[in-house]
Amino acid sequence: MTSAPTGSDWLALAGKTIAVFGVANRKSVGWHVGHALQAAGARVAWVVRSDARRTELAARLAPGGVHVCDVERPADIERVAGELAALAPLDGFVHSIAFANYAPDPATGAPRPFHATPRADFLQALDVSCYSLVALSNALRPHLSPQASVVALSISTTRMASESYGYMAPIKAALDASVVFLAKSFSAFSQVRFNAVAAGPLKTSSSAGIPGYLDAYLHAEACTLRRRGLSTQEVADAALFLLSPRSSGINASSLLVDAGMGVNYFDRDLIRRANRPETT
Repeated sequence: MTSAPTGSDWLALAGKTIAVFGVANRKSVGWHVGHALQAAGARVAWVVRSDARRTELAARLAPGGVHVCDVERPADIERVAGELAALAPLDGFVHSIAFANYAPDPATGAPRPFHATPRADFLQALDVSCYSLVALSNALRPHLSPQASVVALSISTTRMASESYGYMAPIKAALDASVVFLAKSFSAFSQVRFNAVAAGPLKTSSSAGIPGYLDAYLHAEACTLRRRGLSTQEVADAALFLLSPRSSGINASSLLVDAGMGVNYFDRDLIRRANRPETT
């Protein structure tokens, strides 16, 4: 057991080494998590998808090293695992990776309904957004410290059929289940923890590509108890807690971060506006 941290190092992250996968730009969750980790005194290994993205972000991500890994390529996963071995032991990693092809139906130009999701699109999204967590965990397994923490970025609910989000909700449901099964599997030989941050809607560049997302975001914001949407930093702060020894008793879980949205759908003002929109 480590001694209880005091002062500014309450999270006990100073001196730890964390890899952050899925940094896309300054609006991405990975960006905020990584910079918050650095502010807490941790060493961050930044991992982006392409050489072009590394060139674009390298100066802004200094002093952390920037690595490239396209998780659709097994060779990339093995290579980046070898690169990160030089930083071992890793005290954890963040999986902030997701992709979906929201191209409209070429015949109608409208977003596809869920039942018309092409097989190739579904399987690609599953590979990138879910299976990559399994693949990365396995590849990095020899380099993780015995009590490392792995955190995946998920969504607040996969039981709400948001038409705009579409087939990514079932993909995130698979990710949530994978978190649980990885925690169980790794428990056979380590105390590595696996958890997810179940975040409500956010203003990120990737979400901007979801058809109809702005209207859905504004509706979700109205549903929060505080009538204000989540900030990306709030989600990053939750991830920091799960990465830290302060959350050592949490494993195989999803930490809901939605500003109370999920309990407030029957708010009297929302009901009034839905039933009597002329009074708004």
